Amino acid sequence: MNFRVAGAGVAAALALITIVVVAVSPWSGGSAADVALQGDADCSESIDSLDALADLRFAASAEPFADCVEQAGDVNCDGDVNEGDVLLLLLFVGGVSPAQPATGICPPIGEPLDSPTTTAPPGTATATPAANGYRMEAVISSAELGVANGSVIELAVIPGAPTEAIAVRQTGQMYRVSLSGSFAPMLWGDVSGIVDTGGTEEGLLSLAFSPGFAQDGRVYLYYTAASPNRSVLARYSATANALDGNSDEVLLSILQFAPNHNGGHIAFDHNDYLLLSTGDGGGSGDPNENGQELNTLLGKVLRIDVSADTGYAIPGENPFVGVAGAREEIFAYGLRNPWRMTVDRFTGAVWLGDVGEGAWEEVDHVVAGGNYGWDCFEGLAVWEDDEQCEGKDFIDPRAVYSHDKGLAVVGGFVYRGSEMPELYGWYVYADYATGRVWAVNTADDSEPIELLQDNFPISSFAELPGGELLVVSYLDGIYQLVRD
Repeated sequence: MNFRVAGAGVAAALALITIVVVAVSPWSGGSAADVALQGDADCSESIDSLDALADLRFAASAEPFADCVEQAGDVNCDGDVNEGDVLLLLLFVGGVSPAQPATGICPPIGEPLDSPTTTAPPGTATATPAANGYRMEAVISSAELGVANGSVIELAVIPGAPTEAIAVRQTGQMYRVSLSGSFAPMLWGDVSGIVDTGGTEEGLLSLAFSPGFAQDGRVYLYYTAASPNRSVLARYSATANALDGNSDEVLLSILQFAPNHNGGHIAFDHNDYLLLSTGDGGGSGDPNENGQELNTLLGKVLRIDVSADTGYAIPGENPFVGVAGAREEIFAYGLRNPWRMTVDRFTGAVWLGDVGEGAWEEVDHVVAGGNYGWDCFEGLAVWEDDEQCEGKDFIDPRAVYSHDKGLAVVGGFVYRGSEMPELYGWYVYADYATGRVWAVNTADDSEPIELLQDNFPISSFAELPGGELLVVSYLDGIYQLVRD
């Protein structure tokens, strides 16, 4: 097997930009303002180092990954977005108040939404995380979750409400919860009537808010349904208070031949394209060879444009556009059962955990057009050596672990918080069965470090607006990853 990365030159350039930009500490929190703040170039309702990255991309004629960059990014009000605006943003998030223009052409840069941290995390970690030097600190206990507890598959922070989130139950109910304990969980939405939970790997599997949720009120759900058995991606209308259960529009319906290996995670990339990870369709050993076939959506990461009012479009830069016999929705392939996928909030890199078959679990850094080997390989080990595997380039996993360490990998996030700077830029992931949590450095090929082992089943991770990480237990509440 060999390692091949598409677009390495562009990725390296953006990574270098990111190291420069994030050398100042980002603000945390959100804003209830009805209009975008001047300086909030990425429309996140906070002014931080990512706005400088958006401005740099725009000034370099790169896709800026935010619609409002052209207006809000013009910090100095000269009618252009350029390196001068980047400098003002960097000064601002570093705690220096930049001089404001006296022309009145545009409003001044917005007020900070929270106090800056006292120390700024570096672009990459300057220390190594301590093995077994971390713990889980309870945020919401199982008792406090009450009716929301049990079969919790995911936690999605509500845009614009940084201390509130939606707890997603595999059974189809979604509850609005307070991360600060200011109110008891309340039912936000319920799709249990259309979700099939007949198999242990079936049900409501993922929820994602639109990047423009404050403006468009869109929410995306991924779930399994019956008669016929299928995996469904649907779009709904919602507010922070409730999901409109009658507003669904089915965007994708993928037939399934077995109740397992549904994969299942939705994430938006820096171009606001929707990414969806899918399993190989089930059974054992990929009996239909879906992982390596490009004419099926099973065993893949898909990328689609859902910005229109109805349906979806294929991004023109997708790697298999125009390839005979290939589904153009495919972004990457060769996956067995990818469980939890994320987009690095600063670099845009895509990471996921792919659940193994009989011996190995793996973590993958996903690139456009990448083939991750299943079912020719399980982890780094040959699984099947036949005609479908001949003459292909496969991308090695970034990390693997054997089944003496765990049985089902749970993908996490690249840590971009400030409370544990030694973890900055490390991808944090876990094992569902054993409660082990590891981190692997995204900047090199060093071995993973085990951060802790706890005694509850970990089903997912969540990222707070400031970059700190929450850990979701399938049965036992919500926790935050902290240093011992």
